[in-house]
Amino acid sequence: MKAIRVDSFGGPEVLRLADVPDPSPGPGQVVVRVEAIGLNFIDVYHRTGLYPNPLPLVPGMEGAGPVVAVGPGVTLWREGDRVAWSGPLGSYAERALLPADRLVAVPPGMGTDTAAALMLQGMTAHYLCTDTFPLKPGHTCLVHAAAGGVGLLLVQMAKRRGARVIGTVGTEAKAALARGAGADEVILYTREDFLEAVRRLTGGRGVDVVYDSVGKSTAEKSLDCLLPRGMMVLFGNASGPVAPIDPLVLSRKGSLFFTRPTLLHYIADRASLEARAADVLGEAAAGRLEVRIDRTFPLAEAADAHRALEGRQTTGKVLLLP
Repeated sequence: MKAIRVDSFGGPEVLRLADVPDPSPGPGQVVVRVEAIGLNFIDVYHRTGLYPNPLPLVPGMEGAGPVVAVGPGVTLWREGDRVAWSGPLGSYAERALLPADRLVAVPPGMGTDTAAALMLQGMTAHYLCTDTFPLKPGHTCLVHAAAGGVGLLLVQMAKRRGARVIGTVGTEAKAALARGAGADEVILYTREDFLEAVRRLTGGRGVDVVYDSVGKSTAEKSLDCLLPRGMMVLFGNASGPVAPIDPLVLSRKGSLFFTRPTLLHYIADRASLEARAADVLGEAAAGRLEVRIDRTFPLAEAADAHRALEGRQTTGKVLLLP
């Protein structure tokens, strides 16, 4: 089968289409014919080695498609079942070998492209606003990259929970998307300092929580956007890793909370995975959560997809299609 293989860490050019052996399921495993692959910033971190894994590797942690082979002991699935996942590496391929207990069913009537677009980013947005900092009426949140894959979903979910949402974006076109998702206020960080804008929009009070996937270029000012005892939720490093933070800084700035969550710990067991995926996929299937697929790339053009993502040329979700 064809797959994208990384033989050395580096830029997008290390993503190369290769012939690799077809996978065969062992006990507790299934093989899925991949119909759609979700592109995520964590794929960039795996490619560059920021999150190191043994080489060579096939990147990709999100996708959807039909089961084509079932290993011994698997009772959850049978051939032909349409499934989706956010799980181990290996999704940048025509077929993926996956643990049976890390898959969820694609709802009837939903395309596998939509399911692939929702698993990692949708469940991330979900845990951020329901568990890490549970939003409720009266809260004000700041969402960086509000027109991105997680951002557009998080804005919608935050509004459904009754929060006031302030988003940051880089262009007018992205501002329109964030407003369309429900953002109450949108800051163009290319024209206005987002810290000054937040202070203006909140009457100097600050926000209850900052959801920051950008990292290095925003983290320090994000802390200054918080009201006393507010929470900084850093869940990505799109601009680079954040420097270490002295805990005393959190005290001086108002007894702030700082957390660096990751999806894996919010879907650690099957019950948590099923419940969170059911909420996200169910809301989309019912038409209450809009999924924006910005563009698709052939699997062979994965390098171009990474360049577009890193160049901030995308909005919403980007998919690779084998």
